[in-house]
Amino acid sequence: MAALRVLELYSGIGGMHQALKESCTSAKVVAAVDVNTLANEVYKHNFPSIPLWAKTIEGITLKEFDRLSFDMILMSPPCQPFTRIGLQGDVSDPRTKSFLYILDILPRLQKLPKYLLLENVKGFESSSARLRYFLIAKLHQEPFSFQASDQILTRFPDQDPEDLFKDKVADKVGEASSALSGEEKNLDPNIGPDCSSNKKLPKGAFLFKLETAEEMEKKCRQDNNSSIQMLKDFLEEENEDMSQYFLPPKSLLRYAFLLDIVKPTCRRSTCFTKGYGHYVEGTGSVLQTAVDVQLESVFKHMEELPEEEKLMKLSTLKLRYFTPREIANLHGFPQEFGFPDKVTIKQCYRLLGNSLNVHVVARLISILLG
Repeated sequence: MAALRVLELYSGIGGMHQALKESCTSAKVVAAVDVNTLANEVYKHNFPSIPLWAKTIEGITLKEFDRLSFDMILMSPPCQPFTRIGLQGDVSDPRTKSFLYILDILPRLQKLPKYLLLENVKGFESSSARLRYFLIAKLHQEPFSFQASDQILTRFPDQDPEDLFKDKVADKVGEASSALSGEEKNLDPNIGPDCSSNKKLPKGAFLFKLETAEEMEKKCRQDNNSSIQMLKDFLEEENEDMSQYFLPPKSLLRYAFLLDIVKPTCRRSTCFTKGYGHYVEGTGSVLQTAVDVQLESVFKHMEELPEEEKLMKLSTLKLRYFTPREIANLHGFPQEFGFPDKVTIKQCYRLLGNSLNVHVVARLISILLG
């Protein structure tokens, strides 16, 4: 069987490419496209042999697309127009221009791609929230191995059917995915995710949502043999270089009650965003490295204490940011995946905050091709 010809759009640092490798699919990436210069440097560092087009998607002509003769598209369009914390401009946001261009181009290709995988935030289909949303589609003559439905899924389709449908959960943390079984010649705006919040999902679309942090912690306490790994499995060895990641006194005092503090033995964290390490509130968890210190005792009557004593108590927790390598580990990037030396820690955080979970995408690719 000939290798699948894959086109990567909005390729970023290469999360989709890494997932394609992990899925063990016989594939050849014919081009990767992104305008982010820094992300392209990381992509080239890890995948030097792949043709990388540093240009806007709207700048690629129909003829250029046709010459690539691709069988699959992997893409992660800009999420800002659809997030709860953004302006929620949806299709009116200028950053959706490239995506709308793709939807216009697809039906006019000489050879329609057989497979499509799209990643965005949960809410891309109704435009609100921060969970992850994945859409997979294939041409009609290539049916899915599972029964299509118009219901929202909360698990992968090869898991226990009784666990597939759940009530809506809080969107504090998690990954989300979806699948769409497309008709031939119908890979167009009408079959894509509906960006209007007052319409239903397209028929055959699915959304997978993992449990909230609270639900996950509760299950882990009930099951000592939980398959969910602890954070310590993703951490680097403590060394002198770790000192640069400890929270400064000013941040400790100002944001103490807003931090999501986790220990190495925890089995969850909040979502790491591109502002991690720069902004404190709502950008990701911080790690308590003094594991024997009780969090409750530190915060007890904290508000009544003078500033100096507050700082002294908070310092006993030894709170630090997760390192870029640790966040890459949590995203499923292998150890051999790296960053060029000239990329700063702050830039690593920004790039990783825009990335995706490699393991989730790899599994969806396998489902898509199954």
